[in-house]
Amino acid sequence: MISDTRRRASPTKKDAMTRKDEQGRPHPRGLPGTTGETSIKYHSSQQIRVVLQIQRFSQIVEILGKYGFGIALEELFPEQFRVRFPFHKGTPEPSTTYERMRLAIEELGPTFVKFGQIMSTRTDILPVELIRELKKLQDHVRPVPFADVRNVIEECCPYPDAWFHEIEETPVASASIAQVHRAVLPDGTRVALKIQRPGIGDIIETDLRILQSMAERVEQVFPDAEVYNPTGMVRDFARQIRKELDFLEEARTAERMRQNFRDVPGIHFPEVYREYSSSRLLVMELVEGVRIDNVEAITAMGLDPSEIGKRGFHAYVKMMFEDGFFHGDPHPGNLLVREDGTIVILDFGIAGILRPDKRQNFISFLLALTNEDTELLIKSLEGFGVVIPGKNREQLQDELFVLMQDLGLQYSISQFNFALFVNELSEVMRRYRIKVPMNLMLLLKVLVMILDIGVRLDPGFTIQKELTPDLVRIAQKNSFSVTNAKRASVSLLETIDAIFDMPRYLNLMLKRLSTGTISLEIVDLDIRIILEAMDSASDKLMVGLVVGSLVIGSSLILGASPLAIFQGVLWIAVLGYGAAVLAGFYALYHIIYLKFRQVR
Repeated sequence: MISDTRRRASPTKKDAMTRKDEQGRPHPRGLPGTTGETSIKYHSSQQIRVVLQIQRFSQIVEILGKYGFGIALEELFPEQFRVRFPFHKGTPEPSTTYERMRLAIEELGPTFVKFGQIMSTRTDILPVELIRELKKLQDHVRPVPFADVRNVIEECCPYPDAWFHEIEETPVASASIAQVHRAVLPDGTRVALKIQRPGIGDIIETDLRILQSMAERVEQVFPDAEVYNPTGMVRDFARQIRKELDFLEEARTAERMRQNFRDVPGIHFPEVYREYSSSRLLVMELVEGVRIDNVEAITAMGLDPSEIGKRGFHAYVKMMFEDGFFHGDPHPGNLLVREDGTIVILDFGIAGILRPDKRQNFISFLLALTNEDTELLIKSLEGFGVVIPGKNREQLQDELFVLMQDLGLQYSISQFNFALFVNELSEVMRRYRIKVPMNLMLLLKVLVMILDIGVRLDPGFTIQKELTPDLVRIAQKNSFSVTNAKRASVSLLETIDAIFDMPRYLNLMLKRLSTGTISLEIVDLDIRIILEAMDSASDKLMVGLVVGSLVIGSSLILGASPLAIFQGVLWIAVLGYGAAVLAGFYALYHIIYLKFRQVR
C-alpha cells in the first residue's frame, strides 16, 4: 500500500498575499511566481545545471581515465588535461581496447549504455570487434529502493491509494531508465507499473549535452571523422532516448500495434490503461510467459517451437511490409510465449516507420539478395537515400557481386546467411565511406534478430523458405493496391497536362527566340579552352576571308577593259595576288606550327 502522509497542504491565497520579511514589511520580491522571483529561480536553475554538468564531466573523465582513455581526452582537449588517468589499483586490465571501451560505457551509466546499444547496430561505420563488444552491453541495473519509487508514483498520481489497491515492493524487472512492479487495480485487475527512475531525465539531459560537445570536438580535432557524422549520430540518439523518456509516446506505439493486430490470432500486445498513465508512469496489462528462445520450456508446455518461430517471424513481416510500423527491439526478453502458444510482445520504446515507397525499396533489396541481382541491390539502396559516388559505382557493384557469389558457394541459396551478408555489406560500405541511414540499419537489425530467433527455434528455418513467398505476395498486392492505382492515375493526369501544355511552351520559346529575349547560360570547367579555340578559329576564318577577297578583287581588275591596264591598274592586281600568296603561306605555316606544338 502507498501511504498519503507525504502530501502537504499548499498555502492559501490569503497567506501568500500577507507574506512579509523579518521586519514585518512586505517581501520586496513580491509573491511567488512574480517576475522577480521567477527570474531568480531561472538563473539559479541555470547555475545548478552548469555545476551538475561540470561534476558529471569530471566523473566521465575519471572513468575514461580509469580504463586507459586519458590519452584520447588529452588529444580532444589539450588545453584542459595535463594528466593521464591510470587504472585504479585492484582493477584488472582487460585484454583488448574494445573490451575496455565496453566496461567504461557500462560504468558511465544509462545514457552511454543506451548509446552503445544503438551504436551496436551501426555495422556500416564501426569495426566488427567493437560491435561484438557493444552487443554485450546489459541494460539491467540494481533496482531503486521502493521508497524512491513511491515518490515518483505520488508525483504522477493525485490519488495513488484510490488508483492501486496493492503494489509489490520488489520489482520484476529493472533497467537503466525504469523498473517494473506488479500492482492490482481496485477492480482486481492485475497490471504492470513501469516507473521511471527518479532524476533520470536530468541525468540523461546532462549526458546528452556532454556527448554533443564531445562529438563536435571530435569533428574539429579529427577532420576525417566527419564522414561518420558524430554530431548527427548524437542528435539521432538524443531524439530516440527522449522518446523513450516519454511513456505516453510508448503508450501510443503500443496502442497502434495492438490495433494493427486486432484480427491476427496468436499475437498479443498488452493493453494500456491510459487513465492511470502519465509521461513517467506507464500502466499496462500484466502478462506472463517464458522467453521465446527457451526451447525446453516451450516444448514442456506441449508447443512446437518451430511453429512459434514461424508465427513470430511472419508477425514482424506484417509489421514491416504491410503496416509500415514495426517493433524495433525484438530481443528474446521482449518476446514471451504463453501456455496457449500466444506470442506476447513487450517494450515499445523503439519503433520503426517504413513508408510505402521505402517498403517497396526494402522488398527489392531482399529480392535482389535471393536473385543475386547487384543492379537491383544498388538501386534499392539508393532508394533509401544511400549516396553512391559515380566513380565508385562499377567497382562497388563488382564487390557486391563477388560477395554474393562467395556466400552462394559457402551456403546454398536456401541456407543463405543473411546476418553474415549484412556484416559483409556493412564492411564494404565502411570501406567506401558510404553513409547508410539509421532507418535502414534498424530494419536490417530487426530482420537479423528475428531470423536468429527463428533459427534457434527451428534449425531448418531459412530466409528463402519463409520470406520469399511473403515478399512475392506483398509485391503483387502492392502492384494492384488502391494506393498504386491512385498514384498511377495522378501520374497519368500529369502526363496528359504536360502534353496539352507542350504547344504553349513551344510557342513561347519561338517568340523569345524571334525577339532575342531568350538567354543561354553555359557553365563548364573547360570554358577557357573553348573560348581560346573559338578565338583561334575566328582568326583563321578572318585570314581566309582576306585572302579570298584579294584574289577575287585582283581577278576582277585583270578582267577589266584594256584601258585600265594601260592606266597602271595592272600593278594593283599584281600586288593583290602577291599579298594573297603571302597571307596564304603565313596561314599554312601558322596551322602546321600549332599542330607540331600540340604533337610535341
